[in-house]
Amino acid sequence: MTRVFISCDMNSVALGADEIADVFAEAGAEVVRTGSRGLFSIEPLVEVEDGERRIGFGPVGPDDVAAVLDGTSGKRLGEIDALPFFKGQQRFTFARVGRTDPLSLTDYAAHGGWAGLNKARGMAPVEVVAEVKASGLRGRGGAGFPTGIKWQTVLDAAGHEKFIVCNADEGDSGTFADRMLMEGDPYCLIEGMAIAGHAVGASYGYIYVRSEYPYAIRALEEAIRRSAGIVAPFALEVRTGAGAYVCGEETALLESIEGKRGMVRAKPPLPAHVGLFGKPTVINNVLSLAAVPFILSEGASAYADVGFGRSRGTMPIQLAGNIKHGGLYEVGFGVTLGELVNDIGGGTESGRPVRAVQVGGPLGAYFPPSMFDMPFDYETFAQNGGLIGHAGITVFDDTVDMAHMARFAMEFCAIESCGKCTPCRIGSVRGVETIDRLVASRDGRAGKPVVEHDSRAIPLPADPDRELVRQTAILRDLCDTMKFGSLCALGGFTPYPVLSALDFFPEDFGGEAPTLAAAAE
Repeated sequence: MTRVFISCDMNSVALGADEIADVFAEAGAEVVRTGSRGLFSIEPLVEVEDGERRIGFGPVGPDDVAAVLDGTSGKRLGEIDALPFFKGQQRFTFARVGRTDPLSLTDYAAHGGWAGLNKARGMAPVEVVAEVKASGLRGRGGAGFPTGIKWQTVLDAAGHEKFIVCNADEGDSGTFADRMLMEGDPYCLIEGMAIAGHAVGASYGYIYVRSEYPYAIRALEEAIRRSAGIVAPFALEVRTGAGAYVCGEETALLESIEGKRGMVRAKPPLPAHVGLFGKPTVINNVLSLAAVPFILSEGASAYADVGFGRSRGTMPIQLAGNIKHGGLYEVGFGVTLGELVNDIGGGTESGRPVRAVQVGGPLGAYFPPSMFDMPFDYETFAQNGGLIGHAGITVFDDTVDMAHMARFAMEFCAIESCGKCTPCRIGSVRGVETIDRLVASRDGRAGKPVVEHDSRAIPLPADPDRELVRQTAILRDLCDTMKFGSLCALGGFTPYPVLSALDFFPEDFGGEAPTLAAAAE
């Protein structure tokens, strides 16, 4: 009987994978559902087992099934592991995704599963923490804080009751790695949380997932049920969030788990000291926790030997937007932005020149092609006014209006703000208004008609040149207030896309670089 592998990932299902799996089953093939390999342009992907190899076909439709089975299909891609998109990757965290049945305990164990947990349980907690420190693993959710130091703080904290919380509230536009991991290899996350529990003395954990991820929630709940005896005495459960972006901030997330409105807490105290239900709490992102089993099973040096500068290990990078080969690409830090966008991503889907890429979600900076030689590294991006965040890269071609993108950042913040602090709550609204006046000045300078936003007419200024300089200076000052005065990263990072658009694309704001530089002084 022919054995075929077809993804049950939400993206693949949206493209018709379920229907195709049914047709293969009706044709007599043995169908194994896996996670997605991560190259969405070839989904629905069908892999046919050929000895030790898998031969890929894609994208496959229902009418292609017969030809795939008899070997005559023109959609043959060849051996899947040999394709350039996959061959160049370093899959530490996503090693099993796309290869195994996500809910099969047998598959998981056969591909190295539980080796990290078994090794950790033979070590003292302080030794496990030391191993994570030595790996150089940093938070993969945005801030890049050293994971081992966070665990050490919780280990040293007084108290018999502690918690492990996984932040799976993946809200950044253009990101999907957390979802792919939870749907394609849920035991990896569970194992990482169990190791963290052993390391810091926590016996209970929570996975906080947004409600927009029903496939991930179902996979996690079933995986937790099946693996309960393996990870015991550690236990965990899934908590579903309503999709508020601010609940991606760790303290707002804790408030939500506790049944309260998701609002940011003032710090200190840090969650490592006073976290969930007032107890010491480790809060890590999905990708941070999912990296831990590899570190324990293979050793800290195997992880630390890959990377660039202080950014060690691999990063699952998500390529999205106007890009030819969108998907997930896991590779060691140090690859350049240009390699990711042009060589791996294939440039724009539209075929037009790349004008800007946003790295780090809706609060990330925009970079022009002139900066594509930047290595993908926490420190390099910070030095250039950006952030890696959750490693989502969104590509735009030369038709994009960067003033409108800056406005979107302020509007997004205004909509998603929890309202607790004034710089974020009020500053974002004033930011939208300021950019509207700035765009009106730009258009007035060019002789264009009155601009309308949200059914609100923006009057054209009497002196567009003077007003352009004035509104730009106000916008920069407002960004400075939000950056340094907001309680959390939502208001604090909103200036990144706004200022980078101003700095790198001044022509979209009606001015040349010297004019805008003078306005900033």
